[in-house]
Amino acid sequence: MIKNLQSTTTLHNGVKMPWFGLGVFKVEEGPELVEAVKTAIKEGYRSIDTAAIYKNEQGVGEGIREGLKEAGISREDLFITSKVWNADFGYDSTLEAYQTSLDKLGLEYLDLYLIHWPVKGKYLDTWKALETLYSEGRVKSIGVSNFQIHHLEDVMKDAKFIPMVNQVEYHPRLSQIELLSFCQQHNIQLEAWSPLMQGQLLEDSTLKEIADVHGKSVAQIILRWDLQNGVVTIPKSTKEHRIIENSSIFDFELSATEMEKIAALNENKRIGPDPDTFDF
Repeated sequence: MIKNLQSTTTLHNGVKMPWFGLGVFKVEEGPELVEAVKTAIKEGYRSIDTAAIYKNEQGVGEGIREGLKEAGISREDLFITSKVWNADFGYDSTLEAYQTSLDKLGLEYLDLYLIHWPVKGKYLDTWKALETLYSEGRVKSIGVSNFQIHHLEDVMKDAKFIPMVNQVEYHPRLSQIELLSFCQQHNIQLEAWSPLMQGQLLEDSTLKEIADVHGKSVAQIILRWDLQNGVVTIPKSTKEHRIIENSSIFDFELSATEMEKIAALNENKRIGPDPDTFDF
């Protein structure tokens, strides 16, 4: 049951992952980033998602340390994710990239390490490196990002470990129904990046109508829709009131009819690159 910000889903390796977290894509190093991460932790967030290519791991680490102090909790209470960037793909370079991320974050381990994109011909060796990190106990969970069904099948053919998480672009205009179904069948937790479609959905009339019924914002309706679909969600925000508002979604439930109305908004429309056609 998803009751609050600390509610977790159990990944297929037994690790508990919060349903809700803070994303920091496009948030540059600096006081704003540190403050956002610290505020999120203080307000009850337990999951923070970054990546090597965001070039903000240092600030995220600082925000984590300050947030832990303010909230009076320990590192073990948090779930921290980062990702290996395309330029570091390959077995040895992935192992090095992981250590670099840890050093920048100032952490001894990550809770989740992801392959950022399915770069053709390169992600299988990278997955082997992630399996090594996991086997050695250096990371709690491993997964992928932006993988479509055929990429997942390719990895799973010879994998020692099936990916525990697949983080993809997911919002009402791109509901990825087949991918969600495939992941659920194979106990791979789907996670949404850009759940609010970078703000493009906030004026949608259908969503506004549903929001009015519940006395909630459109953003809150979308994020609730994610959770009721069994999808982990990590909206990005740097403003304290938004960080608090985004997470205030545990006191209402969308009806089956409302869920269907939101699902009907799907247009298979992406704001990010298409993993099948993008030249990495």
